[in-house]
Amino acid sequence: MADIVVSAQNREETGKNTNRRLRTKGLIPGVLYGKAKKPVPVAVSPKEIGSILRSKTGENTLFDLDLDGSRRKVILKEFQVEPLKGSLLHADFYEVALDKALQVNVHVELTGTPVGVKVQGGIVDWVTRELEVECLPADIPERIVVDISALEIGKHLRVADIKAPDKVTILTAADVVIAHVVAPRAEEEVAPAAEAAAVTTEEGAAEPEVIKKGKAVAEGEAGEEKAAAPEKPEKKERAEKKEKK
Repeated sequence: MADIVVSAQNREETGKNTNRRLRTKGLIPGVLYGKAKKPVPVAVSPKEIGSILRSKTGENTLFDLDLDGSRRKVILKEFQVEPLKGSLLHADFYEVALDKALQVNVHVELTGTPVGVKVQGGIVDWVTRELEVECLPADIPERIVVDISALEIGKHLRVADIKAPDKVTILTAADVVIAHVVAPRAEEEVAPAAEAAAVTTEEGAAEPEVIKKGKAVAEGEAGEEKAAAPEKPEKKERAEKKEKK
């Protein structure tokens, strides 16, 4: 595959007002990090970064950042997206050395229809969707494919049960569950209990007790640019919680 080159320019000024002016010019702010190097504020095209994120390798894509004529081999460290429109607001980059191993998160892809689903009528519970790995920059896999076709109801697949891609070391703990098959849960029926769940009115009619359930929505705010360079690129992992109703 041909090398990907993203043009960048130095940012002399920083701050919210400066960043707004950059975005009106069709650019977004960013920071170039490197081990034992001072962070460098930069400005890049969101279209170029967006095309990288939409590629097969996504945020683990290795590409060249052309900063004022000098190319740096980098990967995306973090990026911020406007929550409503989905437009890119900020992108951070991490300069890598091709002969030095680094640690990144790689997406897990499940393949195959489990026996517990096809024959026993169970449901797949996908627990872990990313794995932390260590490898050379050129060996970062697009994804880690995990075959779950042999899973039965009540059985699970752990990190220890899968084979790592060539030249890749999985750092996620071996006992972490990737996926398992569970039996479908029957809907709970609430038995009528006049004495406990109803209030008798003066007319003698029973008014049912109403139990309201709601979900709490957690909101977070994106942080500003980091002040110090990290030792390794990190990517945030999101986890979804299901509430029992």
